[in-house]
Amino acid sequence: MRVIVFGATGMVGQGVLRECLIAPDVTGVLVVTRTPTGVRHPRLREVTLADFADLTPIEGELTGYDACFYCLGVSSVGMDEAAYTRVSYDYPMAAAHALARIDPEMTFVYVSGEGTDADSRLMWSRVKARTEREVMELFRNGFAFRPGFIQPMHGVRSKTGWYNAVYTAIAPLVPVLRRIAPRYVTTTDAVGRAMLRAARGGFESRVVTTADMR
Repeated sequence: MRVIVFGATGMVGQGVLRECLIAPDVTGVLVVTRTPTGVRHPRLREVTLADFADLTPIEGELTGYDACFYCLGVSSVGMDEAAYTRVSYDYPMAAAHALARIDPEMTFVYVSGEGTDADSRLMWSRVKARTEREVMELFRNGFAFRPGFIQPMHGVRSKTGWYNAVYTAIAPLVPVLRRIAPRYVTTTDAVGRAMLRAARGGFESRVVTTADMR
């Protein structure tokens, strides 16, 4: 199996990339990125892309892959709807349309979030719901992943400084959270393994929750 990863320098993407590189059935990984990951591995190749809304410069690099794990995302804090939509809808849909032209039967996993709802009062929730719906319309093997709290593992860190501060502060409470709310707590490596499961055979539901990722 050969996979493409978007957002491999982010917290979720780092975990997903690690799981892809240690999976024996993954024979090649292509990372699409603005900045190098710093990871070195014989099965890993990276291509840089300046504008994630336009994949034309790299479309020739995207053939021959079985799955795309789209992990690129951003917090909505401090962002207006137009700016958030560009990152959370325009960018993933540009990737989805480019890859659907190449192979509409490939698996495409979009990382959304717990609480995503088309009728929500929350802007981020509505934007992600629109992206989920259109990804699943475009790909028969399209999935929306909705993780809740994600615990970073194996040295994974967020690119957002205040995220790291929050994770560090609440780390001692994670075992308690796992006991009282196991349906809402997962880890970066569990998310990665669940994405590989989606590519290998899928889930019963195309909306994959935290509980499904265990």
